Amino acid sequence: MKIKKYLVAAFAAAFTLSAQADEGMWLLQLLKQQNSIDMMKKQGLKLDADAIYNPNGVSLKDAVGIFGGGCTGEIISPEGLILTNHHCGYASIQQHSSVEHDYLTDGFWAMNRSEELPTPGLKFRFVHRITDITDLVESKIKAGEVTETQAMTRPFLNKLAKEELEKSDLKGKPGIEPLALPFYAGNKYYLIYYKVYSDVRMVAAPPSSVGKFGGETDNWMWPRHTGDFSMFRIYADKNGEPAEYSADNVPLKTPKHFPISIKGLDEGDYAMIMGFPGSTERYLTQSEVRQMMDASNQAMIDMRTVYLDVLKKYMAESDKTRIQYANKFAGSSNYWKNSIGMNKAIVDNNVLGTKAVQEQKFADFAQGKPEYEGVVAKIDAIVEQTTPVYRQLNYITEGLQRTIEMGCPPAIMDKIKEAIDTKNDSLMEASKKQLEDVFSSIYNKDYDKEVDRAVAKAMLPALAKALTKEELPDFYQTIEKKYKGDYNAYVDDLFDKSIFSSRESLDKFLKKPSKKAIDRDPATAYSRSKINKIQEVAKEYAGRTGNLDLLHKAYIRGLNEMKLPVPSYPDANFTIRLTYGNVKSYDPKDGVHYQYYTTTDGILEKEDPENPEFVVPAKLKELIQKKDFGRYAMADGTMPVCFLTTNDITGGNSGSPVIDGEGNLIGCAFDGNWESLSGDINFDNDLQRCIALDIRYMLFILDKLGGCKHLIDEMTIVEN
Repeated sequence: MKIKKYLVAAFAAAFTLSAQADEGMWLLQLLKQQNSIDMMKKQGLKLDADAIYNPNGVSLKDAVGIFGGGCTGEIISPEGLILTNHHCGYASIQQHSSVEHDYLTDGFWAMNRSEELPTPGLKFRFVHRITDITDLVESKIKAGEVTETQAMTRPFLNKLAKEELEKSDLKGKPGIEPLALPFYAGNKYYLIYYKVYSDVRMVAAPPSSVGKFGGETDNWMWPRHTGDFSMFRIYADKNGEPAEYSADNVPLKTPKHFPISIKGLDEGDYAMIMGFPGSTERYLTQSEVRQMMDASNQAMIDMRTVYLDVLKKYMAESDKTRIQYANKFAGSSNYWKNSIGMNKAIVDNNVLGTKAVQEQKFADFAQGKPEYEGVVAKIDAIVEQTTPVYRQLNYITEGLQRTIEMGCPPAIMDKIKEAIDTKNDSLMEASKKQLEDVFSSIYNKDYDKEVDRAVAKAMLPALAKALTKEELPDFYQTIEKKYKGDYNAYVDDLFDKSIFSSRESLDKFLKKPSKKAIDRDPATAYSRSKINKIQEVAKEYAGRTGNLDLLHKAYIRGLNEMKLPVPSYPDANFTIRLTYGNVKSYDPKDGVHYQYYTTTDGILEKEDPENPEFVVPAKLKELIQKKDFGRYAMADGTMPVCFLTTNDITGGNSGSPVIDGEGNLIGCAFDGNWESLSGDINFDNDLQRCIALDIRYMLFILDKLGGCKHLIDEMTIVEN
């Protein structure tokens, strides 16, 4: 096949052309084939390829893993100590917090192993093995067992992964989870085996005035002064194998951990990052970028602005509410601001113009090649067809599904009605249990009914303004006819007269379920209307996309072939990647220069006791003023906080280790810069920067503010 010939050529190619060395989220398993190591060594790497990734031995890869559901973490001691970002650990810190024990505000420092807090639901995943299954997938396509399009789907790949695990030597091993994924839009496939540890305990977290210093104001911005870190520990059974929480579990003896360098940084120093970037879309066409801006990003901006304004008001009025909604607010606001910055950067950085140039080059390259001719035009035609429906889907999802929590599951209610009709006691009991579980998932410790009510009263009219009447779920007709357009009255009935309005209402229904009560229930009607509309629009959208996946597969294959002999990397898909570059300043605009590091002087310059985002803890302020930095200070006695590199990162890389040329940890990546938020679509060598926490500031906070010298003692510190 031409696909295979192209891949062999691409993966064997050297960087003989002047590649943009700092761009690229490279696959570890292809470092040797793509000759990436040679380029990395030219920039300052002192290690060999096997020290970074060795499928047959221990390497840096074995000290990095997936933290929770969407971040990276690294092992920094022989006893399973994890370093990640404060914002990555935020949900866990919030989970353990209450008004009485407000770890968000006060921080948390375990002074011994017995004080480390079990964190139910938190997992850490190591990459155990990576297997190329491209030939296997292609053989199934050729045999007619699956189509090219189906081969890229989760049902097929999940089934394939399970089948391969059953045939492997890993069958039955504790904690092993297989995941098969397409790369290069289905031109390549890999099966990744993860080893998953589920007893992960919270060890240390600075107060939010350190870990979130600058808040939303400084998010995605430079200069930065945020001590964005938290620490956890992996526990295992006595044999070092994954196990559910038990008091008998012990800290995991890890085969690899990062030594920590406090030697200091200079501009131009080599820096590489290993982690799990979540998603990039570098291969989009110009029309697809416009669709993202108008139909996706704008929906997020418009709907989350309304949602966040409500949360902000209620969180400011109550410490209890602030703690309850801290994680929800942080998660929603992060990508709200990202969408604003991305749309601005796409315009400022002329991304559409860059895409137009790329498409013209591709058109020239495609002449006389039937597999590539007309591909972009076909993609554009599908984009034009799908954009209105895609916009509708995003607004409804953002406006209802991701904001309003109240609702009663119609599918379960239908089962209860069936159980009543058929007098099926076992179905009735199972359905009641499911209803209880859904109720408990809403009415948990992080839920306030009155906040949710206020969100609904704000969101419903906002969504009505964004969409036409025909595009809205049909419960809007109920509001118009039964409630004379009074959103507040409708919402109050939804929250006060529903089976799900209170524990008492639910208990009354469960004691004597009736079809009449279900048919009259406003929350069931609301949820059914919302779900039906989302499913209807999603189905219409899917029906309009046609063979878009195959067109992307051809386009990406062609673009990469066009670049030869310069190799290409696949879009991020939350699999382990390596990016390399250098410590470097930048000039965001005329007359403005940003140096590559910040110091604690900037913390005091930003201090504002009246603004909760810029409060400086009294003890930290005293330490800074006295310059009590210990061995962590720079040669001139100042204390570094954050620094910049040219590494190519995105969401999911949060918490990733920033590593020097000798394999030592020098920082913890936590953000990108505002001027290059279009980087997920188009990497800009001049502007793109990774913002990282300087490891010396982490140690300083841990030691001097947290009093956790015992944790530092278990690390390997490199001073010279």
